[in-house]
This record gives sequence, structure tokens and C-alpha cells, in this order.
Amino acid sequence: MALCFFSQAVVCRPLLSSSPAVKVVVFKAKAKTAAAAVAPPPHQLQVSRSSSGHRQKKQTRIGASGFISLYSSRRLSLAAANKEQILPRGETWSVHKFGGTCVGNWERIQNVAKIIVEDPSPHKVAVVSAMSKVTDMMYDLLNKAQSRDDSYVAALEMIRQKHHETAIALLDDDDDHHDLSNFLSVLESDIQNLQAMLRAIYIAGHATETFEDWVAGHGELWSAQMLASAVRKRGLPCVWMDAREVLVVHPTNKQQVDPDYQASGERLDKWYEKHPSDTIIVTGFIASTPENIPTTLKRDGSDFSAAIMGALFLAKKVTIWTDVDGVYSADPRKVSEAVVLKTLSYQEAWEMSYFGANVLHPRTTMPVMRYNIPITIRNVFNVGAPGTVIGRSSLPDLAEEAEPVPYNSTDSLVKGFATIDNIALVNVEGTGMVGVPGTASEIFEAVKGVGANVVMISQASSEHSVCFAVPEKEADTVYRSLMSKFRKELEAGRLSNVEVVKNCSILAAVGQRMASTPGVSATLFTALAKANINVRAIAQGCSEYNITVVVRQEDSIRALKAVHSRFYLSKTPLAVGLVGPGLIGKTLLDQLKDQVATLKNEFNIDLRVMGIMDSKTMCLDQLGLDLSKWRKLLAEKGEAADSAKFTAHVKDNHFIPNTVIIDCTASAKVADNYFQWLSKGIHIITPNKRANSGPFGEYVRLRALQRRSYTHYFYEATVGAGLPIISTLRGLLETGDRIQKIEGIFSGTLSYIFNNFDGSKSFSQIVTEAKAAGFTEPDPRDDLSGMDVARKVIILAREAGLHLELDEIPIQSLVPKPLRELTTAEEFLDKLPEYDQEMEAQQADADAAGQVLCYVGVVDVLANEGRVELQRYPKSHAFAQLSGSDNIIGFTTRRYLKQPLIVRGPGAGAEVTAAGVFSDLLRLASYLGAPS
Repeated sequence: MALCFFSQAVVCRPLLSSSPAVKVVVFKAKAKTAAAAVAPPPHQLQVSRSSSGHRQKKQTRIGASGFISLYSSRRLSLAAANKEQILPRGETWSVHKFGGTCVGNWERIQNVAKIIVEDPSPHKVAVVSAMSKVTDMMYDLLNKAQSRDDSYVAALEMIRQKHHETAIALLDDDDDHHDLSNFLSVLESDIQNLQAMLRAIYIAGHATETFEDWVAGHGELWSAQMLASAVRKRGLPCVWMDAREVLVVHPTNKQQVDPDYQASGERLDKWYEKHPSDTIIVTGFIASTPENIPTTLKRDGSDFSAAIMGALFLAKKVTIWTDVDGVYSADPRKVSEAVVLKTLSYQEAWEMSYFGANVLHPRTTMPVMRYNIPITIRNVFNVGAPGTVIGRSSLPDLAEEAEPVPYNSTDSLVKGFATIDNIALVNVEGTGMVGVPGTASEIFEAVKGVGANVVMISQASSEHSVCFAVPEKEADTVYRSLMSKFRKELEAGRLSNVEVVKNCSILAAVGQRMASTPGVSATLFTALAKANINVRAIAQGCSEYNITVVVRQEDSIRALKAVHSRFYLSKTPLAVGLVGPGLIGKTLLDQLKDQVATLKNEFNIDLRVMGIMDSKTMCLDQLGLDLSKWRKLLAEKGEAADSAKFTAHVKDNHFIPNTVIIDCTASAKVADNYFQWLSKGIHIITPNKRANSGPFGEYVRLRALQRRSYTHYFYEATVGAGLPIISTLRGLLETGDRIQKIEGIFSGTLSYIFNNFDGSKSFSQIVTEAKAAGFTEPDPRDDLSGMDVARKVIILAREAGLHLELDEIPIQSLVPKPLRELTTAEEFLDKLPEYDQEMEAQQADADAAGQVLCYVGVVDVLANEGRVELQRYPKSHAFAQLSGSDNIIGFTTRRYLKQPLIVRGPGAGAEVTAAGVFSDLLRLASYLGAPS
């Protein structure tokens, strides 16, 4: 064994094949040619496909030599006559690629061998990566050796032991141990060579890129040999190929190589003459330069290897086996509802992979594109899943063996979404840039000079500013470079500012058919706006395959969820926080519990109650509370109520873009939070009348904030419980009608009391029965005082355009003055019979006149006033026809002048009020994108 080290002027080239001893060949470094990948050789002709996806023969001019047609039967017969082993390129070949996870242990290697054997294709190529984590372990060896860390020795032994144990478990039960003994012999030889190389690197404290590539590629050599043995063990003859003997590449920089298809094709022909086989196991990741120096295809190189092999063999298809069912419409770790896409075009795959989706490296598709060879992404652990087909087009007919994909707006427009985090925006602006040629060139020359990668560029047509995105870790370096480059321009005022905005993320929507389709951008930006997400920069190429936006990083997942759900790729998610689990609140929670599954499965609405809070306790959950146990959870796992913490928990949930707080209290203190909730982009739904009947200035301020934002504030239940009073009034106003008067029985409690007050029972007795039946507040004086009706009158008056304060409404209270200051409701009910006589006299007078008593609220728009009073109506009047706790409201308008528009129905009780709140919740979901 001989080892030599030289300066950069020489290259040490290990042998490509394994051998018992290391031979280090020393030679002068040849000048690298600037040759890029050259055109395919004559045996690699361009092939087109018909619209059905089948290849058609196409003649291609190769250099100055005439036309050559695709392999014909005549050439095959000639080859047979000459008894040469000519590689039969064409659609009889299928190429498979198995990643490290697929061959992570001996059981998985057996599974891969089974897949290869069961593939019905006449000819098969399987490109295989190193076992899971082995490539990382090899690079770790190199790092330790270069750092003169002795632990590289033990680490190498772990790698040897891993492969030794895997080979024995995989092959030892075979009667013929030939493959096992051969592999173990090769393994031991390779380990000795690695020990020698690493020791030399340890001594020198440095390794050239060539040495690194030679060391790193051993994992593929070992996994390919073990897989080939496992396939033969299943009865299918096969050989394995060291790709360094065939695949020739030209390194262009440290992170990229260009395949030389002509040289590789010629070497493949020669290799096949020596090793003819219908099944070939090929090492991924590794290759060689034209000078036969070992190199690699860099990270994700095994996928690239498979695509190159597909092109070299002119295969029918390339299948990339991984650990997921295919390409998802979004990262499933961020969007749990992400779906597997059945088809993608090459261009869509490029776009999604560039923006961080786990698809393919863009270069992987380049070799197969020239022959229209489809790539299928499949799950090695779920062979029954059809996977995602990537090819010429993403139309449904691409997947020839898959079921047809029904067309709809989702599948035909936006295929998926991807994000890149840890991005910084750099903005260069100034009037001196306008109309000055070369400014943008100088900016990006400065960026290039520090080796930064520009991820996205956005420039206004005014040329006043140039905005671009770079990885956040490179932002400071870029900033210093620009400040140095444009120091004079900044001092002279020709440039006004160089600004860096950190903590950003890029969100991209990708779809081939987005091009020239109106409304896609509008839908995207509407979804972001409704989720209260601000867009900082926008970019879209003229190809329109993607729309790219920059958002705050903390909004990244919410933005992704918002746009994903808006395009009907998933449910419309809604984070719900409920304040006040009292009579109405607990009824609403029970209604949600009964309907949440139906809403999700049938209506695409995913409601998640993230928190419940009462005056003393709250219970929070990151994923959503189990509504079948909410009472138990609140009692056993509740913590001290904290409004700020509750709000932050519900709002700052990065996995759900839309947030709503439902206030089921009657508390003015809770209502005081509405402004800050709306400011944070939180929607509000409430039956609480306090905010809309409070000081007029605060009401105007609240409504103005709601109108100028994309937040919604629904309060239908404040007036009519489950009745559509507010929406009816708005409908009249929005269609141009003019309100003259609104009059009605607004209190279900007082409706019940006076509907039963017919002289057969005393007034106090009916009040007591109403409280026992749950129709009144805990203290009936809250209903009898008329204040609740007055608040409803104020709400309707303000909706109708009147500027009234609550204290401007005259209220006829039904609580006798001496009883208003009593401490408890029980005392009030005990003393109320003393005042029955007065009420009974009014009832008797009304009855004698053919009338009934009704407690009504009136909004007189023409008189610019409102009032609450006990009125008498003829028994023929609509208000006299009520029963139970029904409410009734009449709208007298310009259109409904002779006969008012009447809305009538149940107006009291927890069930109908909760149903009114629930209805508002579903209306909000519809506005946010759920199907209506």
C-alpha cells in the first residue's frame, strides 16, 4: 500500500474498483476543459410523444452526419447476426430509484428487491442510494479526520459493523453463501482502504474535494452490491454497476455538475457489452470526470442519477421511491389537510421544488424532459398508492395507468403551495435610480460579489426601488456590500435608502394553468387579506406558473393554510375562542359538539375550539378541545382566567389562519376588548349587547375599524336571538329602502309574561313561573326594567342611521320603585305580589276595550327617537297574536308602508339564541371560503 500527498498542482486518484490494497496514482493536474454537457450521441435520439403520451419516431440531425432514425428492428437483427451484446435502448426499460430510507435496514432492502422482481417490465434499472444516514456518516468521518479527531476510527468501525450485520441478516439464510462471502470480502477491503485514506487526511489535516467524493461514495457501492444479491436471491438474475465506470460529468462548481451524455452513452455501450443483463442495480450519487477522477452528483444526486439513467436507456418511465405517497399540495407537516397530487408537469415540479417543496431537485427533470419520460413519485412503504406522475403536462391523461382525474377549479388552476422561511427582504430605493441604465446591474453585481443567493426579485415599473429576497443569514453581508458600493450615491441623495427587513417567509402558489386565468391572483390575495396577513412583496413571472409573495415569518404557516383552504384543497379552518360558558355558551358548545364532524366532512368547515374562558377559569388547547369533555377539562385542567393570554393563545396559532372569539357574556368588561380583538385581525361573534348599545363614539370607532379591515363582527343574536332582525334591516337599507319605523316585542321574556297575563293568574305568579322555566335572567328585574329592550332599540336605531345614546331612550319600567333597590331576586319575588293590583287593573281595562297589553320597543326614524313602553293593541293586531315567548318585529318603510314587513318567531331561550350565534359562525366560515 502506497500513499502520496502533493500540493494543488497534482491530483491523487484512487482506483474506481475495490481492491485489497490502495494504489495512489499521482499525475499532473490537467487543465479542465470548459466543456458543458454535449449533445447526445447518435444512439440517444430525441423522442417526441403524441398527445396520448406514446412515443413517435422522430429523425434528428446529429452534427454533419445525415439523419438517423430511432432503433429499428433491422439494427437488432444485424446485432444478432454479429453476435454482439448491443444495449437494447427503448421503452422496454423502466428505471427505479430507491433512496436511503428505502434501504435503511435489511428488511427494507428485501422489500426493495421484491418490488424490483415484481416489476413486469422486460428490462429494469434500479438506482440505489446509500443506506439511511450513511452518506452523512461518511462526511462526518471526513470532518473528524480533517479536525484530527481520533473518534473517526470508531465511527468508521460503526459503519463497517452496520453493513456487516445488514449483509448477514439479508443473505446468510441462503444455501449458497457465495454472494455473502464476496460482499464481506469487498467490505473489509474497502474499510482498509478508507482507514488508510482517512489516516492520511488526519495527518495532513486537509482533504481535497476529490478525496472527499471518493470517501463519501462508498455507501452507494455497498448498498448496490447488497441489493443485487438480494434480487438474485429471489431468483432474478442481475448485475450491479459502479456508476463511476459509466457516468461522466463536468464539474461546474462545488455544488453542481453537468452530465456528458455522449461520453456516458459510449461508456454505457461498452459496459453493457461486458455485463449484459435484463436487470441492473446502479449506484446513485457517484460519477467520474472525463479524466476518470471519482466525483459525486452532489446532494440529491441519486435522483439525478436515476433521471440520467432514464435518458441513457431511453426508458419508458422513471420511478422515484421514497417514504411519502407522492407530491403533496402543501407540506403536510404544516397543512394536515394537504392532498397527494395525481399529476404535475415538469414546470410545476420545478417551481414547487425551488420554493422548498419536497418534490425533486429541478435538475432531476432535465435529463428526462428531452425524451418526455415521465417520473413517478411513489411510497416504498405503501406500494398500493399510485403516487404522483410528473411529465410533459399536468392534465389528467398524463397518468396512463391511473384513474382519470375529475376536472375542477382546484385541480386545473393551482396545483400546490410551498414556503421558504428565514428570508430577508432588501430594498434599494431612490429617485436617482429612475431611468438610469445599469443601476439594477450594479446592485446585483454587489450581491454576487459576496456570494449571496437572490431568491426573488420585485421591482415597480417606476424604477424608484428594487426589492429582492436573500437568505436571512446572508442579509447583513449583502447590506454592507450595498452600502459600500453605493456610498457616494447615498451621500449625494441619488439613493435614499438601503433597507433590510428580516424575519420574512416566501409563499408560492404553483400551477401551470394559472397562466391567463382571470381571478387566481385575486383569490390568493383575498384569502391572505381575510386571514389578516400583510403582503410585503409580490413577484410573478410572465409564464405565470407561480405567484410569489413575501409575508412575515410568524404568518407563514397561517398564510399557507389560508390560501390552501381558499382554493378548496382542504377544509376551511377556524380557531374558536369562547368567552362565557354560561347558559347560552354551554348550549352553543353542545351544539358545536353535535355538528362539528358533519361540518368538517360535508361542508368543509373545520371548527376547533382552542379555548374556553369564564370569569375565573380558562382552559386552552393547542389543537382544539374535545367538546365531549369540555366541562370536565375546564373543571380539572382549567387555569386562572387571563384575557391577554387567552387572546394570544387563540390568535397566535400558526396552524389556523382564521380566528374568531365568541362572547356569550353580558359583560361590558368583555365588550371592552372588541376593539383590540378586531385590531389583531380576530373576528367577533356575540349576543352581548353592551358594545353596540354603549357610548355612541365608541360604537362608531368600533364599526369604523371593522369596516376598513378584513375582520368580521357579527351580532345578529343581540336583537332577535335566532331571528334575522339585523340582516333583514340591512337588506332593506342596502337595497335602497327607507326605514320610517321599527316597532316590536323584542323580549321573549316579556312576550311570555304578557301572552299568559289574561286574568287567570296574577302578574307576580306568571313572573315566578317564567323564572322557573328559564325564560328570565337570574334576576327577573333585568327583564322587567326594560333595559334589555332599550339596548335592542338603540342597536336597531344606530343600524338605521340614528345617533342616539342609551340615556336618551325613555323606558317604562315594570319594576315598582320600592322594589328596585332590594338586594336579591328572592326578596323581589316575595314582595312583588303586593303590586299585582296595579298591573291587573291595566289588564282588565285593556281586555274590556278589546285590547291586549304588549311591552314594545319603538324606533321612530322620522321623529329621530326611540322609546320602550307598555302599549295596548287591538286583539286583531299582529302583536296580539303571539304565543309562548315569540318575538315579533314590524318594519314600516317606504316600500312596506301600508302593511309593515313582519318578522316573527321564538325570541328567548338558550337553544334559539345559541342557534343564532351558530348561524353567524357558519356565515363567517362562508365568507372565509367555505362552500355556501
